[in-house]
Amino acid sequence: MTTFLPFPASDEYADFYSDYIQRAIARQDILAALPLQIDELHAALDPLTDAQALHKFGPAEWSIKELMSHLIDGERVFSYRLLRISRGDETPLAGFDQEPYVRESGADSLALKDLLQEFEFLRRANILAIRNMSAEAALRRGTASEAAISARALIYIMVGHVEHHVACLREKYLPALK
Repeated sequence: MTTFLPFPASDEYADFYSDYIQRAIARQDILAALPLQIDELHAALDPLTDAQALHKFGPAEWSIKELMSHLIDGERVFSYRLLRISRGDETPLAGFDQEPYVRESGADSLALKDLLQEFEFLRRANILAIRNMSAEAALRRGTASEAAISARALIYIMVGHVEHHVACLREKYLPALK
């Protein structure tokens, strides 16, 4: 059972993920950060109406609902990679293009509370899977998006990805709604 998860080494992930990894490392306790991010998203977004959640900070940007859909997609993709790699599956895993995923999500027609709940349920399931993962499984490596990656790095990426987008919410979206 994973109770402590040391920082991944730089050879455990592609350079593209460095920002996410650094954001996750800044949280110190990665296992504590996983459930805290659920609370942070609720604190930031629960006060919003569905109309407010349609806000975009620029014409080519995602709405808040679309951003939540992207977080859901990211959680699913990263956790699927985590499952496959932690189980020793060495099959190279394809990348994904986030723009069509968001475009096809239909997020703007969904209730913000439902999007938040979907993310929360996914994250809670992932927390259980991560806590039940052996230290050996967390160190396993595979390939995703044509780059080497470890299961451990994927956990850090999951946290860092949410950190990145919560920072964007706080800096670019929410100030316009006050």
